[in-house]
Amino acid sequence: MLYSEAKQGRTFIIRLEDGEIVHTALETFATEKGINAASLIILGGADRHSKLVVGPMESRSQPVIAMEHELYDAHEVTGTGTIFPDDTGTPVLHMHMACGREENTVTGCIRQGVKVWQVMEVILFELTDTTASRQPDRNTGFKLLQP
Repeated sequence: MLYSEAKQGRTFIIRLEDGEIVHTALETFATEKGINAASLIILGGADRHSKLVVGPMESRSQPVIAMEHELYDAHEVTGTGTIFPDDTGTPVLHMHMACGREENTVTGCIRQGVKVWQVMEVILFELTDTTASRQPDRNTGFKLLQP
């Protein structure tokens, strides 16, 4: 286990609107507000054709090859995530969502593009006094959090 400490800064209440791409909108917001690190919770609706990363093709292959799932219609969502700067200093969102419709639910990472259906509500908790960042990992191909 690796860890570091941070302090809580500002809290933002955000409403994403119909058609916005979640990770793009939140990373742009973070950049505009000078947010380098944050934790987030989200709920609302994801539109059809939104894409989730739903696991690796093979559990131990290197580099990791992701499986993708496309939503077939609007889904109710709830999710949680973090923002930390990458190796270039750019704030990067890492968020997972559970997306449900009727009796079906799929959970995955939103990085491939989740589009808002009507509205999503976000509470963003800024983290300050931290040097944590996402750094490239040669084995996985991910930018891994380095506390």
